[in-house]
Amino acid sequence: MRIIGGKVRGRRLITPKAMPGKDPIRPTSDRAREALFNIIGHSVQEAHVLDLFAGTGAFGLESLSRGAASAVFVDNLQTSLSLIKKNIEICGLLDGSVVVRRDLTKGLLFLEDLARSDGFDLVFLDPPYGKNMGARVLSELGNSSFLHQDCIVIAEENAEEKLPEQAGALGLFDKRKYGETGFWFYRIQV
Repeated sequence: MRIIGGKVRGRRLITPKAMPGKDPIRPTSDRAREALFNIIGHSVQEAHVLDLFAGTGAFGLESLSRGAASAVFVDNLQTSLSLIKKNIEICGLLDGSVVVRRDLTKGLLFLEDLARSDGFDLVFLDPPYGKNMGARVLSELGNSSFLHQDCIVIAEENAEEKLPEQAGALGLFDKRKYGETGFWFYRIQV
């Protein structure tokens, strides 16, 4: 797994080793990530990024490499937090990076203190597949006050899953499928 574009393009990231009996960290393939970033294009420039269920930190790091102003990485697994911190160091992207340990099933209110005054511009949401966490977190995001009015929220889930067309103020505007991976794209509807 590597950074696809930007100032640290080609930098290899540390990925998890499979550990039987443990919650798996499922990194998104380079190919699917590249397709995603081709879709969102210049939305990354100067963006304040939120990477939820961050895993290896690849989405946030790819964003920082491509010109994002900051990235907040949130995960609950100690293994993920260690990987994220190592990958931030490997990429030399310490400035603008914040790593937070939180159980996202217990709510997102803590993000109000981490968002800049007009909110996050870009949110990546990559929960464990098949556990209905994506829909729950989308609903909470759609009813939050810490998203910028032009924010794009991208949810990754198994391509066969059903995510809502509407989640609070967030409305689905695109969906893409790459093998078993599905990306749902949301914007605030006014």
